[in-house]
This record gives sequence, structure tokens and C-alpha cells, in this order.
Amino acid sequence: MRPDGLPSLRPRAVRQALRHAVRTSLAALAALALVAGGAQAGTVQVDVSDAAGKPVADAVVFLDSAEARKQVKPLTGVEMAQEKRQFLPGLLVVPVGTEVLFPNRDSVRHHVYSFSPAKKFELKLYSGTPSNPVLFDKAGVVALGCNIHDQMVGWVLVVDTPYYARTPAATGKAQLDNVPPGTYTLRTWHTRLPVGAPALEQALTVPATGSATASVRMTGLQP
Repeated sequence: MRPDGLPSLRPRAVRQALRHAVRTSLAALAALALVAGGAQAGTVQVDVSDAAGKPVADAVVFLDSAEARKQVKPLTGVEMAQEKRQFLPGLLVVPVGTEVLFPNRDSVRHHVYSFSPAKKFELKLYSGTPSNPVLFDKAGVVALGCNIHDQMVGWVLVVDTPYYARTPAATGKAQLDNVPPGTYTLRTWHTRLPVGAPALEQALTVPATGSATASVRMTGLQP
């Protein structure tokens, strides 16, 4: 005990107290950095129109970059059903690594398949829901068909990014929120593009705060 009544600290205790204080300070600084980093995110607005300048509905816009690919997380509980001899939804957008179930809710059997390079698979004649989902592990466009009902056509667009959206029919404008700042490749794809045609591309820079805007003119869309 010191003369002033305060407890005396040995050198070892002093060192331990200092280490604890340093660790606490570093943890607090790390937490502040995470909060600040989370706050640095922008909004991207993409206006998609056709050759005549009219809004395009159901175009898919997505932002690609090396950093975006690191943030990809598969979705869970995803389905593409068959109802009234059609795929529902007709277009499904999923991140790489997502498993999709193909329940058959019709009274007739279906035979779902794809020959697309991004995912070749076959679900032979079946009713109900197959026990095993289909894993979409490669980015790209996957065209689906039914070997029994030729009129059935569906699409799965597999993207290697968590930043994607679809354009609504009324405006043709898609919005992506909480996009980290950086330089991206903006890609725009539509089911009415010619078969095998790649997504349209353009560079886009997202600021730390505020918004970035882009306009995409899709020519050559099929009826």
C-alpha cells in the first residue's frame, strides 16, 4: 500500500494493465472502422431503354468486380416451379453457388433440361419435387426447356456478384442500394437478346456516398 492509501502496482501488473488498455483501444478503433466502412456505400440507378427509347422491363443489371466476387453468398430456398406447363418464374436470377429446386406442380410429368455451357443438367420425367436440387456453380446464362412440352422455356441467370436488380415495367429503371465504392463493370442482360449474345457492358464508378447513374440502350432485342 502506498503512503497516499492507493494500492501499489508491481511492474508485471502494470504491464498487464497497459496491454489490456491497448487491446481495448484497438478493439474500439476496429469497431469504428467497421461502422465507417459500412457507411461508405452508394446507390446505383440504371435506366434501360430499347432502340426506340422506350423503357425495357425485366432487364437484369449487375455490377461485376474482383471485390464484388468476394462478397457473393448463395441464396437458400430457391425454386423454379412448373405450373400450367410453364416455368414460374420464367426468369430466375441467382448468385453463383445457389441450389435450385424444380418442383412440378402440374398433373403431367415434365423432363427439365439445359444444354447451356454455364450448366448442363437433366431432370428426367418426374412428378412432384426432385429430392436433389440443381447447383448453379458457374456464372452465365442457362436456358431451360422441357423435353415433353416444347413450348416451355425458362431462364436462370447466374451472377458472380451480390449487386443485381431487375427493371420494372413502368419505368425501366433499376436501383441497387448499399454498393461499396469502387470501379465496376455494369452488365445488362435480357431474355430477348439473341441466343448466345453476351450481356451489354460499360464501366461504372460508384462514389463513397451519393449515387451513380447510368443509361443503357438495348438494341437488337427480339419480339
